[in-house]
Amino acid sequence: MPEVNVAVEEWLADHASRGCDAGAMIDAMVQVGFERAVADKAVHDALLVATGRYTEDNFPHGVEAANGEYRYDAAPVAEGNVIRAYDRDIEVLKRHARPQVIVFGNVLSADECVELISRARPKLKRSTTVNPENGSQDIIANRTSQGMFFGRGEDPFIEGLERRIASLMSWPVEHGEGFQILNYQVGAEYRAHFDYFPPQQAGSAVHTARSGNRVATLVLYLNDVPGGGETFFPDADISVEARQGCAVYFRYMNAQRQLDPLTLHGGAPVLEGEKWIMTKWVRERPFV
Repeated sequence: MPEVNVAVEEWLADHASRGCDAGAMIDAMVQVGFERAVADKAVHDALLVATGRYTEDNFPHGVEAANGEYRYDAAPVAEGNVIRAYDRDIEVLKRHARPQVIVFGNVLSADECVELISRARPKLKRSTTVNPENGSQDIIANRTSQGMFFGRGEDPFIEGLERRIASLMSWPVEHGEGFQILNYQVGAEYRAHFDYFPPQQAGSAVHTARSGNRVATLVLYLNDVPGGGETFFPDADISVEARQGCAVYFRYMNAQRQLDPLTLHGGAPVLEGEKWIMTKWVRERPFV
């Protein structure tokens, strides 16, 4: 039985980078003796690396990795200290390798932040979280913010921001959930949690069935917070202050579809003023 050795990996990378059809690549491997399951995984891993996304709808929901077992590969976000993201130059303020956390500056203008807050304020409702047993959206004590969602592409203003964010994250627009706006008053917080849907929890299947699991998150800060409100990663000793127009990106699914436990994170209690953020979650497959 043939193995996926260096020569095969080079062949896969070459064909994936040239946009060859996944089915044809799998058939070619099967014809020379590979098991179809082995060929399927090898082709789709190569396509993910080459294009930043999967091309089929029939993958499992990811595998949780214990500390020390997650394999860090190259994040899709561009290198460099300044990234041209659709219509705006974004500053890279800090990069962390483990977990993959990137802090950006100048993602949104002050006027854009004000516009988003103004649109969201009259539509705020108490935030919910996913029930791990049945997938329902529940109000819990661990999350004391208010929030609302914009429909994806609901108007030219939102569509333009989505294109910018998709370019920055190097992930297709259609794989993104709608922007969520959150408001935290003094004392409000979101205790440590994961953004991905843990595959061992029964309720996760409700949310991963059609679009796959979440892959990465971008949290955008819409105002300066005078005290508290940091985004913190307790197991990685990382804390990011809320500064208007800045953002923090973190990726928790690698090309092997493992899920990184070091991306446990939370929103610290607001001690002074209020906190406004906008969150973009992206999925493995088109979000429907």
